[in-house]
Amino acid sequence: MVGQEHVVRALTNALTSQRLHHAYLFTGTRGVGKTSVSRILAKSLNCLGADGHGGITATPCGVCQACTDIDSGRFVDYTELDAASNRGVDEVQALLEQAVYKPVQGRFKVFMIDEVHMLTNTAFNAMLKTLEEPPDYLKFVLATTDPQKVPVTVLSRCLQFNLRPMAPETIREHLVHVLADEGVAADAQSLRLLARAARGSMRDALSLTDQAIAFGAGALEEATVRQMLGSVDRSYVFQLIEALAQGDGKTVVETSELLRVNGLSAASTLEEMSTVLQRMAVLQAVPAAVDETDPEATQIARLAETMPADETQLLYSLCLHGRGELGLAPDDYAALTMVLLRLLAFKPGTAAAPKAEKKTLIETRPPIVAAVSVTPAAAAPPPAVTVRSMMPERLVQPTPAAMPVDRASGPPAGQVLHVVAGLAGAPTHEDPPNLEEKEAVALVEYAQHATKAVAIPVRVQADSRSEAAAGQSAATTLIPTEEGDFWHTTVQHLIAEEVITALVRELALQSQLVARDTDQWLLRVERESLNQSGSRERLSQALRTAGHEVGLAVEIGRVTDSPSRRNAALAAEKQLAAERIIFEDPFVQAMMRDFGAKIVPGSIKPV
Repeated sequence: MVGQEHVVRALTNALTSQRLHHAYLFTGTRGVGKTSVSRILAKSLNCLGADGHGGITATPCGVCQACTDIDSGRFVDYTELDAASNRGVDEVQALLEQAVYKPVQGRFKVFMIDEVHMLTNTAFNAMLKTLEEPPDYLKFVLATTDPQKVPVTVLSRCLQFNLRPMAPETIREHLVHVLADEGVAADAQSLRLLARAARGSMRDALSLTDQAIAFGAGALEEATVRQMLGSVDRSYVFQLIEALAQGDGKTVVETSELLRVNGLSAASTLEEMSTVLQRMAVLQAVPAAVDETDPEATQIARLAETMPADETQLLYSLCLHGRGELGLAPDDYAALTMVLLRLLAFKPGTAAAPKAEKKTLIETRPPIVAAVSVTPAAAAPPPAVTVRSMMPERLVQPTPAAMPVDRASGPPAGQVLHVVAGLAGAPTHEDPPNLEEKEAVALVEYAQHATKAVAIPVRVQADSRSEAAAGQSAATTLIPTEEGDFWHTTVQHLIAEEVITALVRELALQSQLVARDTDQWLLRVERESLNQSGSRERLSQALRTAGHEVGLAVEIGRVTDSPSRRNAALAAEKQLAAERIIFEDPFVQAMMRDFGAKIVPGSIKPV
């Protein structure tokens, strides 16, 4: 067994001390050794030793009749059942019928069921009794890649061992050992590529190695392995990262185009970049964590010094998320280029270039300047709503005359607001294409009647306010009580101290303190589901922790004052205050009156 030391150690100790369980469950992803460990366990239980007089051992000899027969698949007392193709109750019953017979050739009968999660519920139920109390000579070995689908009644009857995905270094070391026995030449970098491509599966690593040997005509070289796997040469990756560190967008685009020309995978490029960036981040956090055996360690260390740590983290995140965007873009390389350029656009510590100041319409076309005299209203001073606040900013001449109207005294007689509107002519790139002369005239006419419009009473926005009021009326009425003040303070303190959680917290929030005695308090709740003995005991214990040595009694009834209702009332009060501020704002009123503006229900939130 390779890379599963935790499983090997547990089974070795059990076999050595002969503390054997009747059922074992091995879980893990594909190719990590589930079937292999079951066969080794069967050999350990039935090994006779090289001299034919051995017993149960953690190191089977591999040369006795039992070991050789198990390896060749013809051992009578070792039965393998593929549950993926034999998942019915009939197949399981046929297997269990053999359990009544003692071993013919070995010391134990071993039933190995592979992909056990594929069995039907009826098949699981049929094997439960035998699995729980099998004969002394029978051992069950179950293997699955998805233990979540195995019923808990089966899991509780087995010793479960989780075989972990293997580290790339572990796979590489095993490949070195295998290729040395086979006499196949291989360089270190090609083995690193194969180990990473296996993604934790030793079986996948061996299959890829066989394919690479055939592809390379009996030898393993980095160039041929990269070509077979479709991996991107790390030199492109290093060039991209260095260009991004220096902010060289030209090199980034040229390298991306070079990847397109050579037909290299965009997804593989982002994957290789993620691997390099992860190692760079480790070196930036722990400079001593350098792998001296890796020929790329020097290059990665140099890049780690070139790129700041925050940019490394940002680029790593962009590469991970960018892989999901490849299928959404017009083509993979366009998506790759955008992912790489995204770092340059959001490069930390760089300020955005100052935008060119927009030209006013007075510079591009002859303006109309309308001198509008604004006089105070006779009935009441107008609110502080100016023509400037009502019109687009680029249509107002920025002159000292265009000042807000004083809230108290109104504008002085004769004050002139210069409203500049462009005449019809050739529109510039900054002007909306539908701006015509009649719009400019309409804006000027609006400025002339602005003071009179302010004096008109504001209409009430019935739809928005009614919807908001309907939401408020949905809350249950709160009737405050003296005991409610005390109970609300106590519960809030318990929640702040995190003494009560989950159902206990809900019981405290939804209950009303009806009466207090020296040694017992009476609570009232509306829902029977909250009145659980366990919740009452934990709430009582929390109160004793807070210094209240009392017992709790809970009754079912109508609740009018509970901490949750008080919290809801407080939240509703804040919401109403926030809505009042918005609805009473003069600018909002003017927008609703003159332009038919509407506040979206639910968009006002208290801060």
